[in-house]
Amino acid sequence: MYSVGLAYLLWFLSGFGALGLHRFYLGKYRSGILWALTGGLFVVGSIYDFFTLAGQVRDANLKNELAELRARQPSPQWRNVTHEARDSGPKDSVERSILKAARENKGVITPAEVALSANVSIDEAKKELDAMLSKGYAEMRVRKSGTIVYTIPEMMDGDDELENF
Repeated sequence: MYSVGLAYLLWFLSGFGALGLHRFYLGKYRSGILWALTGGLFVVGSIYDFFTLAGQVRDANLKNELAELRARQPSPQWRNVTHEARDSGPKDSVERSILKAARENKGVITPAEVALSANVSIDEAKKELDAMLSKGYAEMRVRKSGTIVYTIPEMMDGDDELENF
């Protein structure tokens, strides 16, 4: 589990993000190298990271949890049987997982959260969220931190921290 405090400490120690140590810590090696070579994208990226670092840590933790779940899944032959059984059953299992995750998060969800709760890939979770978006059941918004999220409007308490996308 990554720590927000340690990420901010590395951001500070790397010249207010200019060397990108916080990005290396979060496993973002390519952008870490880019930050180191350009001084945090000429300071603009460093400022962006200051405001979005907590969300980046949360996303990195979700990504690691998903990787751990995938590592614990059965062999590929068994996985195919599982997918066949899931596909032959009710088609709304991923959709129900999206709705449950949205209810737990006051209507705000990300593909990583859906993938974790529905036990599907992030690409499949994004595909399902986009399908709900195209049907008008969901909306795409941006948090004040800059993170893009999907929302289910009827499950939201309010949208104080979100802007329409």
